[in-house]
Amino acid sequence: MKYPASPATPQISGSSRSNDAKEIAKGQRIATFHEGLHADVDAKDKGDLRHVLNAKKTPRQIEADELCGLSITSMKIIVLVMVALLVLGCIGPVICEIDDGDAKVFDDNFKVMWAEDHVRTSENGHVWHLSLDQKSGSGFQSKHKYRFGWFSMKLKLVPGDSAGVVTAYYMSSNNEMNRDELDFEFLGNRSGEPYALQTNIYAKGTGGREQRHILWFDPTEDFHTYSILWNTHQIVFFADQIPVRVHRHTKATTHVFPREQGMFMFSSIWNADDWATRGGLEKTNWASAPFVSSYKKFHAVGCKWEDSYPACNSTTAETEKWWDEPVAWSLNDKQKIDYRWVRSKYMVYDYCYDKTRFSTQPVECSVAPWGTDIKI
Repeated sequence: MKYPASPATPQISGSSRSNDAKEIAKGQRIATFHEGLHADVDAKDKGDLRHVLNAKKTPRQIEADELCGLSITSMKIIVLVMVALLVLGCIGPVICEIDDGDAKVFDDNFKVMWAEDHVRTSENGHVWHLSLDQKSGSGFQSKHKYRFGWFSMKLKLVPGDSAGVVTAYYMSSNNEMNRDELDFEFLGNRSGEPYALQTNIYAKGTGGREQRHILWFDPTEDFHTYSILWNTHQIVFFADQIPVRVHRHTKATTHVFPREQGMFMFSSIWNADDWATRGGLEKTNWASAPFVSSYKKFHAVGCKWEDSYPACNSTTAETEKWWDEPVAWSLNDKQKIDYRWVRSKYMVYDYCYDKTRFSTQPVECSVAPWGTDIKI
């Protein structure tokens, strides 16, 4: 595999939805605020990707090594605090693992939206597969709608020759004319070439906010976690623990910040060879079909939209709403380093700098990804 790589800047399609699935197109363990990825910036600048690939030491091992340098008294205090927080299911605001068994079973959380014969699950219901062939793609939708929270899923993408194939994992209010939407779209490629990750944000029916990154790992060899943090201050997209995109809520961006509508979770796979790979130059090789993407460990820690206007809009001190606590209002120092790194090394397209599409830069493009919170 040629990971990582630096292909030319791709073209952006005006639409990322297939004709036969217009209404339902596109569609991870809480570790985002984990401080354990202790790879130094110099190593990253030199292209050392061990902290995100096959590192010799896991973040847990690194943390253990660092703890060895602490005094006995300090260690006792840390242990007491950790034990107390573990009772609550969280280690502070930086490590939260939600592992309820029900969250892993497909039928408990999702329903098939189209092409049921192209969707299958493992015997225990913990792993789910969507397939695409010349007959149809497929997709599923969550049973619950949410307004704010933390949402994650582990995905394993289509291996081999996947040019023209798009796998999507996204949130949407699902009302086409005025929809809010937060998209992960994985754009397939020829064998041996890296996948492109495209993110997009729709607010009140308007999208066109595409950013693209080349993934720094092979997303077809194993499952990787893709997450969305959504609160009243920011929306953050994560690939594993790395923040790849930040959309801030400020006075200037309040009209382009999704916050008023609850959203379902979706995922789908479909043919988009008119734009997905090298601007449509690479067509889908149907001899390689069926194309299969796999999913597991869906987690939603958020406010369910149970009625027309639930109490999902205020900051709270309650433990279960850590995703709207101050620690989640902005990236922490480690995440800022990772964010700069991934943008400098792997971003290949940003709509903010596309002068052929935007004669005037969109207002949200001038807002810093972190800083003084001036949300309204």
